[in-house]
Amino acid sequence: MEFIADYGLFFVKTFTLIIAVLILVVGLVAIGTRNKRSGPGGHLEVIKLNDEFRDMTDELKSQVFSEAQLKAEHKAEKKQLKSEKKRSKQQVKQAVFEGKDVSEEDEDAKPCLYVLDFDGDIRASAVDSMREEITAVLSLARPKDEVLVRLESGGGMVHSYGLAASQLQRIRNKQIPLTISVDKVAASGGYMMACIADRILAAPFAILGSIGVVAQLPNFHRLLKKSHVDFEMLTAGEYKRTLTMFGENTEKGRQKFIEELEDTHGLFKEFVSEHRPQLDIEAIATGEVWFGKRALGQKLIDELKTSDEYLFDLKDDHDIFQIRYVHKRTLPEKLGLAAESSADRLMVKWWGRLQQARFFS
Repeated sequence: MEFIADYGLFFVKTFTLIIAVLILVVGLVAIGTRNKRSGPGGHLEVIKLNDEFRDMTDELKSQVFSEAQLKAEHKAEKKQLKSEKKRSKQQVKQAVFEGKDVSEEDEDAKPCLYVLDFDGDIRASAVDSMREEITAVLSLARPKDEVLVRLESGGGMVHSYGLAASQLQRIRNKQIPLTISVDKVAASGGYMMACIADRILAAPFAILGSIGVVAQLPNFHRLLKKSHVDFEMLTAGEYKRTLTMFGENTEKGRQKFIEELEDTHGLFKEFVSEHRPQLDIEAIATGEVWFGKRALGQKLIDELKTSDEYLFDLKDDHDIFQIRYVHKRTLPEKLGLAAESSADRLMVKWWGRLQQARFFS
C-alpha cells in the first residue's frame, strides 16, 4: 500500500513536469506560427470513390466466390468494357458525320458527383480548406453534375459560419445541384450551412436545428472588489462595451446586449426562411434540436438517408470524386501537433495507471 502511494506521488510529479514542458513548447510554437499562413501553401487531393467501391467488392469476391465464378465475372467485365469502348467510338463517328465538335462535352457521359467534407469547430476553421475545394470544383463542374457536402457541426461563431454558408452559396449561384448530408449533427451554424442546399439528407438519429443564438460570460467584479482590485475600462461610444467580465455590468448594458442577440436571431431566422420557405420558422426557431426522424416531420430535412447509402446508390450512374484541400504545415506547426499528440497519450496513460492504482489499493 505504501509502495503504491510512493509510486503514485512520483508519477504525479513526473507527469506534472512533462506537462509543464509540453505547455511551454506548445506556447512557443503558437507564437512562432502566428500569422504565418498568409500565402499559398497546400495541395488538392482527389480520390475516385468508384475505384474504392470496386476494390472492396473485388476483395470480397476473391474471398467468397469460387475460381469458376471469378473467371466468369472477369469475362463479363471484359465484355462490358469492350462494348462501352465500341459505343464510345460510334458516338464520336456520328458526331463527326453530323459536323459536331467532338471536343465538346459528351452528353452521354456520366455526370460527376463531387464530395466535400466539412467538420466544423466553433470557429468554422474548416472553411479555409472548403473555399479552395469549392473553387476547384466550380472550375470544372457542369450543370448536370452535383456537389455533396458531408457536414458535421454543432455550430459556433456567427460570422465564421456566415462565411461558410456564403461559400456554399457559390455552388448554388453557378446552378450546380448541391446536396448536404448530415450523419451526426448540423445544429445552429451547422444548420445555417445545411439550409443552403437544394436537398438535405440526414441519418435517423442525426441532430438538427438549434436555430437560436447564445452568449455567456463569467463576471469577476465582486471577486475583484473583495480583493480590493480596481478594474478600469475606458470607451468612446455609449455601447462600445455592453457587458464585461471584470467591470460592473449595468442593466442598461445588459438590455442592449440582449437586443443585439435578438437582432442576430432575427437575421438567422430570415436566412433560414429564405432558403427553406416550407418551414414554419416561428415554430422551429426556438433553439430546440430534433433527431433526424423528427426533423423530417418538421421539414428541416428532405430525406432520411446516410451519406454512405447515398454514395452507394449513385456509384453506378455517376463518377464520384472526393475532393480535399490539404494545407501545407510549417515545421513549427508539425512540432505543435506532435506535442499535442504526446500530451494526449500521456494523459490517457496517466489516467489508466491511476485507475489501476485505485483498483489494486
